[in-house]
Amino acid sequence: MKAIRLVASPRRSRWRLLGVTLVAVICMAACARTKDAASTSQEKSAPTHDANTVVFSAAQVQHGGVRWAVPEARSASSVLELPAQILPNEDRTERLGAPVQARVVTVHVQFGDMVRRGDPLVTLQSREASAARADLDKARAELNSRRAAANYARGAKERAERLLVAKAMGRQEVERAAADDEIAQAALAQAEAEVERSRATAGQLGLAGSDGAIVLRATRQGTVLSRDALPGAMAEPGTPLVSVTDTSTLWLDVSSADPRAVALEKGAHVRFRVPAFPDETFESDVQSVGGALDPATRTVTIRALVKNAGGRLRPGMFATAWIELGASREALLVPEDAVQLLDEKPVVFVAHPDDNGGAAFQRRDVEVSKGAGPGSHILSGLKPGETVVVAGAFAVKAEFARSKMAKE
Repeated sequence: MKAIRLVASPRRSRWRLLGVTLVAVICMAACARTKDAASTSQEKSAPTHDANTVVFSAAQVQHGGVRWAVPEARSASSVLELPAQILPNEDRTERLGAPVQARVVTVHVQFGDMVRRGDPLVTLQSREASAARADLDKARAELNSRRAAANYARGAKERAERLLVAKAMGRQEVERAAADDEIAQAALAQAEAEVERSRATAGQLGLAGSDGAIVLRATRQGTVLSRDALPGAMAEPGTPLVSVTDTSTLWLDVSSADPRAVALEKGAHVRFRVPAFPDETFESDVQSVGGALDPATRTVTIRALVKNAGGRLRPGMFATAWIELGASREALLVPEDAVQLLDEKPVVFVAHPDDNGGAAFQRRDVEVSKGAGPGSHILSGLKPGETVVVAGAFAVKAEFARSKMAKE
């Protein structure tokens, strides 16, 4: 059988070749546009990779628990975060000691007791107190004698004056009666002064009763801060026995080595927390700033007066204090974990996400202000609207450390 051969027309072959060529050109142009668009997008979304940038894949982001967000704008000021301690208000604290050498007879209070003004604290026995009691009794007896003599002399004078009017007595006798009256009145005044002196001495010693006992009493309402008196022990003059403080106000003492603390002024706002109430923030104002540095610690003492009407705070408690420096300004609030120390500087990481779930993270040195509330305030180094790592910042920091070690 004879084979039939089909021959294509030259014109049709040329048109087919031209169509194939056009399709190839269109495809190449589309690929080039896609590549250029992807390259442009990548250039816009990611920073230039350098020593201040690390890149995470989507798997690294998920494994490190890295999340990012735009921080919220807040008003804040520079803050000093310092350790502090609550102390008794020495302006409202009395420390009672033995006025003279004495033996402790009775201690009427225990450590931590609440006392009122006039309550007995310690009873002492002393020879000086017995002598003071005797002097007071003697002065009172002398006063009674002088008062009687003065009354007699005054009566004699008045009688002499009446007799002089009646011409029954001479003027010389009347003048003598007047002189005796003046002498008696002077002796009476001297006896009264002696009684007041003896009474003041007895009062300073705290004499009670006729047995010469000394009773030290509270001069204010408060809490027994210390009890050093021991029954039966001998106490020298000035020996501390009992301390009582009014805890309605306390001192918050802060020692700071920060040079900025010297610029603090009276009235600066202070916030603080104590471990006993970790979820509660207390507030006060700076009452005074030390005029000189402590020569041993090279620190300046900052003191705030704390109101303690409820009695919840107690002397001796440790605290963390935040003292504001200067006026408030705009800041960006980030979680505390968002701020990391890198090369001994506080930093945050600005995120530049890509379309595949990964991101490039850029280190940014910042100025941080820590308040009493949650989070940290970024005062400088970060622009509003920038995206910051808010979780997993430690993983990003670790990657920076590994990159640095690899280069070294």
